[in-house]
Amino acid sequence: MSLPTLNTPTYELVIPSSKKKIKYRPFFVKEEKILLLALESEDDVQIANAIKDIIRACVLTKGVKVEELASFDIEYLFLNIRAKSVGEVIELMFTCPDDNETQVKVSIKIDDIKVQFPEDHTSQIKVSEDLWVEMKYPTIDDFARQEDNVEDTFKLVASSIAKIYNEEDVWDKNTTTPQEFLEFVEQMNSKQFAEIQKFFETMPTLRHEIDIKNPKTKNVTPYVIEGLSNFFA
Repeated sequence: MSLPTLNTPTYELVIPSSKKKIKYRPFFVKEEKILLLALESEDDVQIANAIKDIIRACVLTKGVKVEELASFDIEYLFLNIRAKSVGEVIELMFTCPDDNETQVKVSIKIDDIKVQFPEDHTSQIKVSEDLWVEMKYPTIDDFARQEDNVEDTFKLVASSIAKIYNEEDVWDKNTTTPQEFLEFVEQMNSKQFAEIQKFFETMPTLRHEIDIKNPKTKNVTPYVIEGLSNFFA
């Protein structure tokens, strides 16, 4: 006689960047094992691949191209999948900022954690009187492959260009090579490059504000948590 099949609940959420509603399920133990092995490796690329594999397995809506999702989409999806799989409350330890020594535990409901979109953020950047650059959001792979050096920073900027355009012409991945986009970025002056940098500085992020109360001093300090890794520190 075959073993019974366990019923798996399904849930819905909206992908932050596209506003598309999708259905998903919790991850199974076999899928969690993939993530745990990747975390043990401490390799950013392996961790990114494990997170993508889990999302591919758990997202039930067809047509979702996980490898093309923005990094903050991936973080938000994974956070919610984990919530339905492990628990919907995260408990984190913090050092109170007012004395830098007292440790306190803070409980955070995952439902309260959202992707924040700054009001001054835009993907359409004017680099000259008649030339515009349209940016696209980096993927989790883009960030995982990046080293902390100038060369990789320029490559990340170039790979995040969706198109360059004016009133007459459009240059995109169908007409332009990655090397040509890189050369275009390297030809910018400081002011033009600063406008491009602003796109990254104001990019949407997984963000949550909490209040940390020091039990010794009774002081309450506002604190901001950003990025997926900091919600599991």
